[in-house]
Amino acid sequence: MVYLLLLVPLLIFIAVVLAMFVVHTVPQGEVWIIERLGKFNRVSKPGIRIVWFHPFYERIRKKVIIKEQILDVPNLEVITKDNVLVTINAVSFIKVKEPKKATYEIINYERGILTLVKTSIRSIVGNMKLDEALTNREKIKSILKSKIIEDAHRWGIDISLVEIVDLHPSESMRKAMEKQATAERERRALEIRANGQKNAEILKAEGHLEVAKIHAKAHEIEAAASAHALKEIESVNETGDAQMPMNYILGEKYLDTLKSLSTSENSKFVVYPADLQKSMKGFLSMGAFNPNQGED
Repeated sequence: MVYLLLLVPLLIFIAVVLAMFVVHTVPQGEVWIIERLGKFNRVSKPGIRIVWFHPFYERIRKKVIIKEQILDVPNLEVITKDNVLVTINAVSFIKVKEPKKATYEIINYERGILTLVKTSIRSIVGNMKLDEALTNREKIKSILKSKIIEDAHRWGIDISLVEIVDLHPSESMRKAMEKQATAERERRALEIRANGQKNAEILKAEGHLEVAKIHAKAHEIEAAASAHALKEIESVNETGDAQMPMNYILGEKYLDTLKSLSTSENSKFVVYPADLQKSMKGFLSMGAFNPNQGED
């Protein structure tokens, strides 16, 4: 009886120790790769699981996270096709679909994915010129994902997304690009200003041309009117003086000019020409100043 009383606590102690080694709880978002006698046996999913006589008979080979993981690709320096050094930051979103392959097909799948991303970025951007690389991030992402997705599937990894976080040239190149952009803006401003001045000059010249055409038309009309007036005056000329019609026209012009001078606000005095009497001979001979003309 005494031996039984001593044996019970010993059995309880052995059971507790055995349970500590045998019973395990697999957390949510993980699976465990279980090996038996050094060979793959099973994949333990989340929950309470038993690993017999761990680590003598069975052992936990690896704890694999099956949640989506973010792999950050650190600063990566790449030389473009036109020999410009650029720095690239990328990020990859991965998820383990087949834990067995992720454990046995590659030693470290995270390092493998990072290496694939780096080598693929160097290959893609190295075949692009700087301007093309800066403006085609979506193209780089698409080519990058297509390059690494096959190898990732071979390891049981699913690549859900690859993003180019940052892509910028070196400091010296950025300064050169800023100077180039400033020079381009100044050149464009000069072109716009020159085009504006050119258009203004063209419009001004067109305006002068239109005014000249109007003046020429007015002179043409005036000349036609003067010719008609000369014919009318000649038809009623009874003096026999051939110069009389021309003198009449000149006298009429003198009177119009004097009239406009007399009404101008800037007129201080009016100077009469010495040959005014001769110029107005036609008027006098035609009775332009005869107050009794027309009273028969």
